[in-house]
Amino acid sequence: MAQLVLTVVGDDRPGIVQSLAHAVAAYGGNWQRSELAELAGAFAGIVLVEVADDAVDALTTALADLPALRVSVHLTTHAPDPAGSRLTFTVLGNDRPGIVNDVTRALSVRGLTIDAFTSRVFDAPMAGGTLFEASIAAHAASAAVADDATAALEQLAGEIQVDLTFDAS
Repeated sequence: MAQLVLTVVGDDRPGIVQSLAHAVAAYGGNWQRSELAELAGAFAGIVLVEVADDAVDALTTALADLPALRVSVHLTTHAPDPAGSRLTFTVLGNDRPGIVNDVTRALSVRGLTIDAFTSRVFDAPMAGGTLFEASIAAHAASAAVADDATAALEQLAGEIQVDLTFDAS
């Protein structure tokens, strides 16, 4: 069996996910995992699909022919869960350009890999202005590296004036 990572983008419309799911099912594919969202009128997502090796080319062709939807296909191998230490945290503060760059740099220079990153900007209910919130899961090669990243993130949070909350699990 082959694993395909599909990246999908197009103008949002009713039935867009169903058309993608129909193409996957038509070639015996199994929809394993996905993150899909409407963003500013566009539909975007990433989907992990498993399909028989001999159906990869036909499914890839079918996905390329979906109307009003751009699908990129990446053939991958199943990687085991990363060893090491997980770091899960939330960033919340006044929105400003560069927050994502600052936080991800603090992780990448220490060798952490981001497993999941979800963010949003929203109106502050009481104070006025706009808030930025991100939930991030990453992994480090060791607990010592994760501890170093935690300390760096705490220092950064003070510098850029955001709240940082770590998940204890």
